[in-house]
Amino acid sequence: MHHFTAVVRAEHLKVKRTFTRKLVYIAPLVTLMLCVVLMGGHFFQSGSFNWWYAMMLPGTLALLCIGVLQKDARKLRYRSILALPLSPSLTWLGKIAEVSRLFLVSSLFFWLILTAGSMVFPGTLSAITSLIACLVIFVTFLWQIPLWLYFVDRIGVFVTFILSMVGNVGLGIMLATSDKWWLVPFTIPGRLMCPIIQVLPNGLPVPEGDPLMDGSVILPGLLISVGLFVLLSFITAKAFEAKETR
Repeated sequence: MHHFTAVVRAEHLKVKRTFTRKLVYIAPLVTLMLCVVLMGGHFFQSGSFNWWYAMMLPGTLALLCIGVLQKDARKLRYRSILALPLSPSLTWLGKIAEVSRLFLVSSLFFWLILTAGSMVFPGTLSAITSLIACLVIFVTFLWQIPLWLYFVDRIGVFVTFILSMVGNVGLGIMLATSDKWWLVPFTIPGRLMCPIIQVLPNGLPVPEGDPLMDGSVILPGLLISVGLFVLLSFITAKAFEAKETR
């Protein structure tokens, strides 16, 4: 545990004074500014949530993964860290933990400025409901962190970014309201937001009495997301450990 804490602390220091660190705060600010400018403050809360998880967050999370991984990837293809007397899988898990930490800070910052903005542009969501929505989005996106880190390492930055946008913006929006949403993990954030903020992934309100308002999907969606996060973290850590033998 002591070694893992040291690895996470080292990863944290690597991103200090980098664009990756600034992106944590820039992305939420840009999201809310777009809602104010493009929507004139109307539907400020629901619009901000939709822009956040459907448009801004997929790109932001991919960029966070790219920023954390590229710090070492540029240095002789990880030779500087593979030479350390630590398990490569531990180093990989440290990177996952650091991206998760940055993502959590960004999510809480989004909630903070959304709550502050709601004083100017009142909405129907309470601060508690908004916080729950932010945390649910955080948990349901977590599984993508080990996935995008792995893809950045194996297939490169550009393709990873495109895949993130296609998966979340394409599949995530199109299939979120289908009966088989649970088969496509990208749909989980949008599906769970329907009963929480009562807005469809396309930005329209959920019709009153619609089955999409059923909150029973929230727990299964969270469990699937957490399970995928644990599974992908383990698989990708083992794959990164194999680099040591090359």
